[in-house]
Amino acid sequence: MSTAKKIVITGVTRGLGRALAEEFIRAGHTVIGCGRGAEGILDLRFAYSAPHDFSAVDVAAPVKVDLWAERVTGIHGAPDLLINNAGLMNRPAALWKIEPEEFSRVIDVNIKGVANVIRAFVPEMVRAGRGVIVNFSSGWGRGVSPEVAPYCASKWAVEGLTRALAEELPEGMAAIPLNPGIIDTDMLRACWPDSAGAHEKPEAWAKRAAKVILGFGPKDNGLPASV
Repeated sequence: MSTAKKIVITGVTRGLGRALAEEFIRAGHTVIGCGRGAEGILDLRFAYSAPHDFSAVDVAAPVKVDLWAERVTGIHGAPDLLINNAGLMNRPAALWKIEPEEFSRVIDVNIKGVANVIRAFVPEMVRAGRGVIVNFSSGWGRGVSPEVAPYCASKWAVEGLTRALAEELPEGMAAIPLNPGIIDTDMLRACWPDSAGAHEKPEAWAKRAAKVILGFGPKDNGLPASV
């Protein structure tokens, strides 16, 4: 195995974040994760003791993200790999039927949440002169479908934000927008319960995705990727 890495993952309590965290831990890496659900965080703490580190944090709350990052970097130092996975899907509906509060929540988590985490962690990574930032995008960040306009808007933003960030990073670092594909997660089932089961399970996806993500480096800076 390659040298063990310190990996920060958001949205770690379920779905792709949980599956990735467990795959990285199995491979011998240290995982530092956050999620909104306190119950899921407690479950992870019981399952995986130190040096793994899990906290209940809403990425849409910048002050809470800053406090979390300050504690994490104080204990673990700069992460080698920062994965912005936390995200929300709007309920399927035409754009004009989406309530303003729901639209705002998708934007707050999917765009502002990514920016909050970058703002909190990347300065330490820049000071260390190394590290890879992977921001989860979507096929709907490179194309569109009806009834998911807020989600499409957020993931198109992640693509642009990540590519711009890539041009700002010093040599030796990388920022990569990653389309994970369509996976059978709780989020997908909540929107399309009849068809979600036809897609790959998070655990199977994570076995492939972890290897791809660990292979990212400066050569991949700014390049859209997919698993």
